Amino acid sequence: MEQDSGKAAGAARATPVSRAMETIRALREELAALRGAQPVAVVGVGLRAPGGIEDLDGYWSALASGTDAVRPIPRSRRAPFGEAWDDVPHRGGFLDEVLDFDGPFFGVAPREGRSLDPQHRMLLEVVWEALDDAGIPAGRAAAAATGLYVGITGQDYREWMREGPDSYWATGNGHCFSAGRLAHTLGLTGPAMAVDTACSSSLVTVHLARQALRSGECDIAVAGGVNLVLSPHGTALAARTGALSPDGVCRPFDARANGFTRSEGCGIVVLKRLADAVRDGDRVHAVIHGSAVNHDGRASGFTAPNVLAQTRLVERALAEAGLGPADIGHVEAHGTGTSLGDPIEVEALAAALGRPGGAAPVLLGSAKANLGHTESAAGVLGLIKAMLSLRHRAVPPVPHFTTLNPRIDLSGTGFRIPTELEPWPAGAGAYAGVSSFGMSGTNAHVVLGAPDPVAEPPAGPAAAAAVAVTGFEVSARTPAALRAYAARLAARLAGIKDEEYAAFAYTVTHGRTALATRIRVEARDRHGAAAALNAVAEGLTPPEVREVAADTDPAFADLPRRVVDLPAYPWERRRYAPFDAERPPAGG
Repeated sequence: MEQDSGKAAGAARATPVSRAMETIRALREELAALRGAQPVAVVGVGLRAPGGIEDLDGYWSALASGTDAVRPIPRSRRAPFGEAWDDVPHRGGFLDEVLDFDGPFFGVAPREGRSLDPQHRMLLEVVWEALDDAGIPAGRAAAAATGLYVGITGQDYREWMREGPDSYWATGNGHCFSAGRLAHTLGLTGPAMAVDTACSSSLVTVHLARQALRSGECDIAVAGGVNLVLSPHGTALAARTGALSPDGVCRPFDARANGFTRSEGCGIVVLKRLADAVRDGDRVHAVIHGSAVNHDGRASGFTAPNVLAQTRLVERALAEAGLGPADIGHVEAHGTGTSLGDPIEVEALAAALGRPGGAAPVLLGSAKANLGHTESAAGVLGLIKAMLSLRHRAVPPVPHFTTLNPRIDLSGTGFRIPTELEPWPAGAGAYAGVSSFGMSGTNAHVVLGAPDPVAEPPAGPAAAAAVAVTGFEVSARTPAALRAYAARLAARLAGIKDEEYAAFAYTVTHGRTALATRIRVEARDRHGAAAALNAVAEGLTPPEVREVAADTDPAFADLPRRVVDLPAYPWERRRYAPFDAERPPAGG
């Protein structure tokens, strides 16, 4: 009786404020549950990959044609190590002129630029390009709760230092400063962290970014990774483990597989909760439905893969996505081309995703056959490849694959390895899985699908007819960059449809940061716009063009939000080396 009377008295003492607080708490819990259940959209992408790949079209072209981008080390990369490169496998997926950087664009002085790890420099450019691709100017990202997750492993640039380190070396080469510098330069105030789990680093960042979005810790997330091979010493250490291919050819799943090839690259994705992306009119490249991260635990050796851990990883990611094995039509595997690792990975995939005979197949691929192993950038470049496969409804071939590794048994699994560009199999699952495993033992798997067409912004003549486009604005840091950018944009206008002009005008006006040199182009159609931009590219100022102060609001603020592909910003790069070194002869 006393307890009952106490409860009654407590209820009587409840005030309107306390009841309101309870309602707010319940609403917060409900919102948190909704956030946790919803998928995440990829709304922006930036990348660098071997073979001169700097955009999605170039990446897909190389993948679809079965290109192998591995080559001997460029002569420009040999300094300061010279003949030391001759003592290690020195074929790889090398990028061009990685010491070149547009320092003034990011406010980096020459002395600081020389001390700054080229990986950090590349991240600045590629993250900017990814935000541009998303139609999110840096200022808008700074005003939002934007998180930043960077996968990075190597620190080869430290070995280029001929004199004692200065303060710029301290803040220019530590892993933590790769994320910290990005956040500082762009003004981002959400979580910012560097992640090093070896080869799985960049896909782990995607998982962490997804978790942060679902929990409400941030509203925009930038995730990915970078890898440069700037010293022969790390390659020599890797060669001693027996993991490297002596002939520099990566052959995933093949009987001749003899190891991987070290390569370079950078991949960045911009992520938002799918509901937010649809609300904001974002262009959605792909949708991440599930992800998981785990560790091999006590395997047969510290760097040896664990089939049970890999199986549980894929099963967990599927469960997070609310999907089953039959929903997966393609897997972008870790697939390094090692005689031990590939069979274990396929065994784990078969255990998690295998299906009875007669069912639609699962096409198995690995971009490492095209690019080599880009290590801390490999996972996100694999994710971007899977995203492109979903977009084109086709799966690229695996170069160098001729005869299945005898340790791999595909019979009864439903897996098939394509040797040419294959349409997405009829009746196959509509989703793709992406795996990335670290030598540290940390594994990651992501499940993604194509965007729902009904969630895309309206397009076509009917939508365009409702918009009276009178022009757009273009800006760059310098007049020279503006001329170069005008030429790129004019070429882009030649390849779009008339009804896409409104989206072009929106993207270039509102989806890019307003920089110091800025013009307004008055043009009601793409043909007039292209003519005006071509004149600007030639250094002329036609009547349709006038200068605009950089700090004024855009005149075309009523354009509907619809983001389209545009050329990347034309960086004005110069060479930054930690000592006075001449460029090598032409062709180096």
